Amino acid sequence: MVEDEDGQVQPTVGEQLRAAREAQGMSLEDIASRTRIPTRHLQSIEASDWGKLPAATYSIGFSKSYATAVGMDRSQIAEQLRAEMAGFAPATTAPSEVFEPADPARVMPRWLVIAAIIAVIAVVAVLLFARDRGLEGTDDTAPAVAEAPAPSAPAAAPAAPAATAAAGPVVITANEPAWIQVYERGGKSLHQGELAAGQSYEVPATATAPLLRTGKPEALRISVGTADAPPIGSGTTVRDVSLNPQDLMRGGAATPAPVSPPAGR
Repeated sequence: MVEDEDGQVQPTVGEQLRAAREAQGMSLEDIASRTRIPTRHLQSIEASDWGKLPAATYSIGFSKSYATAVGMDRSQIAEQLRAEMAGFAPATTAPSEVFEPADPARVMPRWLVIAAIIAVIAVVAVLLFARDRGLEGTDDTAPAVAEAPAPSAPAAAPAAPAATAAAGPVVITANEPAWIQVYERGGKSLHQGELAAGQSYEVPATATAPLLRTGKPEALRISVGTADAPPIGSGTTVRDVSLNPQDLMRGGAATPAPVSPPAGR
């Protein structure tokens, strides 16, 4: 109880708020839930224990929120409380507490905070593991010191180009009528006669050292497999031309020693 200017005794702000709360059947926890004010501060307001409350500005703000929750006049409660606290001089200054009513809808759920912390820890652990593996890999794969190459011997003179690789059957094709004779070295005749334009003759694969004689070398096209051999001559009779695939593809291969071909044209 406090005395007013006329000397009359009237209930304190705390007593009025408590009476209004009890008249509505509400508990301190109900008021705390509505106003977001800690229960201990509500108890101090009802008991007019100002030494346990923050600075006067916060105490008045708490009381106005309390008055609104129980349907009392905020301005009247604030004015009376200022009067009650005017003569209050606490022996010690209570530590001030910053009060900011929180909106439950804007507060991050506890589970979400915990999940975020766990995710951050996991990411850091993965990064540290990857870094350690990278360092281990660097140690294991450290490049060896390269040995200086030994002085090389003077380069040998370039070898003569090798004959073009040849494979496949040897086929003689006449671009225009031409007489040919194919025979083995030593005299055995394999083929003799005139090839018409577009006609071909395939040298037997069993021939060991086949040779060619013709009076119109420029009229013949000789192929080894899918490759054409160089021309074997032009404008004059040629004889003892080797039909060995490697000799043909070399072009201008040495002619074997003259032999007497079988009698013929």
